[in-house]
Amino acid sequence: MRAVDEPGPATRLGTFGDQLVRPFLLLFAIGGTVVWWRAVLWPGVALPVFVVAGASAIVALFPLRRLPLGWLVTLLSVAMLSGSVLVPLTEQTTSGPFFAYLAAGAAGSRLASRKAAAGIAVTGAVLAAVLTAVIAALDPDAGPWPWWLALTVALPVYIGIAQRERNAALALVERGRIAREIHDVLGHSLSGIALQLDMSDALRESGRAEQADAAVRKARALAVDSMAETRRAVHALRQGALPLGESLRALAADVTISGSARHIGAEVAHTVLRTAQEAVTNAAKHAPGAAVSVRLACRADVVRLTVHNGPAAEQRGDLATGTGLGLVGMRERAALHGGTLEAGPDGAGWTVELELPR
Repeated sequence: MRAVDEPGPATRLGTFGDQLVRPFLLLFAIGGTVVWWRAVLWPGVALPVFVVAGASAIVALFPLRRLPLGWLVTLLSVAMLSGSVLVPLTEQTTSGPFFAYLAAGAAGSRLASRKAAAGIAVTGAVLAAVLTAVIAALDPDAGPWPWWLALTVALPVYIGIAQRERNAALALVERGRIAREIHDVLGHSLSGIALQLDMSDALRESGRAEQADAAVRKARALAVDSMAETRRAVHALRQGALPLGESLRALAADVTISGSARHIGAEVAHTVLRTAQEAVTNAAKHAPGAAVSVRLACRADVVRLTVHNGPAAEQRGDLATGTGLGLVGMRERAALHGGTLEAGPDGAGWTVELELPR
């Protein structure tokens, strides 16, 4: 048995339930119990149970990443059992049973072992049901919860398990996205560098030293471009939550967006952004000083990105010629999402057009 794996950047701590819902329900449980304390049975017994249930529930709200597994299981067990004992001691007008519900949900979301989480929740539910039946038999006029209703305190464990598995799935998606970034940014560049260095060796062996030196210079230029692209990729990963329109406007001054980009999927939006980055970078590299325009058309079933640059404002001979690997990467990324990418001369300039299904 092990604690739940830590989620990636897309889900870390940060789920809506951890930030808002659970603290709100805990405050409701504590406040409702205090306000209606006069309806609690056996106050002398209920008070220490209430204190333990509240304290353990508050502690369970924190991340507790470094807490040993045994201590975590103990904490969740104490929260569940104390909350379950509180169920028959509180009448239906109080919010005391929420402690048990919260503890069951926390067990499901914090423990990677389904059996362990379900075991804690079911044990607490059985305890709550038995104590409820006993108290009802001893004091029929007390008005506790029905014993069968007490069994429902175990149900939130499945909500917690579903939340944990969703977070794990999102973490896998995030890891896959980062892996594609590394592949796209470094894979093609390193292949180009290796190709140029192999060519340099072959040229030098054949006595063409000048051409071999040119190949080495081209490999160096590719390495420099790769480092710059890596920095841009890291920056894009860090600001991945920025809206697509805002991210595109950060790339170029002339950006036009038609239609609504609000409901574009995360993968499609990321593909659009990476293609725009590559196209704008290529324009700056091969046509320095040229005017660059970015057009994004968002339709009901398709998203179309068009990046056009005019002719170079200045001619420079120190720029390394391209290897075409950037275009290969863009086409591969488009094909991965069922789209197409076209790139080529357009008058005196160059146009890249990406089309993706929504």
